Amino acid sequence: MSGRTSRAASARARTCAEEEPGALVPEALGAIQRLVALDASRGATAAVPAVREVLRRIPQLSADPDRLRDRDLLAALAELSEVIGWILFDAGHYRRARRMNARALALAELCGDRATARLTLLNHSMLEAHTGRPKAALEAAARVAGPRPLPALVGSLVLVRRAHATAMLGGRREAVALISRARSRFLDGASPNDPPWAWWIDRTELLGHEGWVLSRLRAWGRAVPLLYEATTAPGPSYRHLFTAELLSALVRARAWAEAEELIADVAPRAAGIGSVRTTETLGATAGLLLASPGAPANLRDAAAFLLESLPAGPGGPDPLVPRNHPA
Repeated sequence: MSGRTSRAASARARTCAEEEPGALVPEALGAIQRLVALDASRGATAAVPAVREVLRRIPQLSADPDRLRDRDLLAALAELSEVIGWILFDAGHYRRARRMNARALALAELCGDRATARLTLLNHSMLEAHTGRPKAALEAAARVAGPRPLPALVGSLVLVRRAHATAMLGGRREAVALISRARSRFLDGASPNDPPWAWWIDRTELLGHEGWVLSRLRAWGRAVPLLYEATTAPGPSYRHLFTAELLSALVRARAWAEAEELIADVAPRAAGIGSVRTTETLGATAGLLLASPGAPANLRDAAAFLLESLPAGPGGPDPLVPRNHPA
């Protein structure tokens, strides 16, 4: 680190320690609302520039957590860090998402915010599964449990995360049992102890994940109808992922006509998909089709068009470092 950068970092640290916490809490909470709304409407990729701006405006997000003594500020920053971690994950910045998840957990533990810690761990479990680490995904989900029974929706989501990781590890019967238990737990209805963040755990979310788990188990006949229902229901932008998983299931089931019809629907709007997780899955499926001699020629042509229509990968500058900011 250069002397200039070191002095700038020290100055930011002093500012973090000295600034009045009460003024920062509303700013952090406002940033959470803006980022969540942007992610839901336009996707994580569109939200990354806003993340960069939030990091510039609130340097306490990168300060030593032990220097932040105010409990309300710690809670607000923990929640904001969790939201940023989620956006970075869905935007394909996996290493940086891990870093922000770790920060969210550290802040949440300092102020005793168990609800935010649980959501962060559940997001982190999904990140580990997506990056091919099912055992780590199970470990993250296991950390959600506490001395008391989990609220209904939180417990349902833990079972979903465990089902995905278990299916990846080849535990067919256990994965089916886990996702069935998740559905039953959800049908019990939200409990008074469920946290406010659990609003997005609804029937469509559970349908999509059940279909996805069954697809991991190659149970195409059961997976496809569930994924189709999840993709045709209105919902936030990140649920485009279920469409990508539906296409993957159709191709692996060799349902060529249905796969071509879905590509014809998805390709014209693929450039606007703001989830790198989704575009990665679509790209992998299109590549599989192109390499499959058994696929009809017109379907391979459609797959080539889909590949051309997908946006470029994340790349670019580190989203955790604001532009014109000393690294």
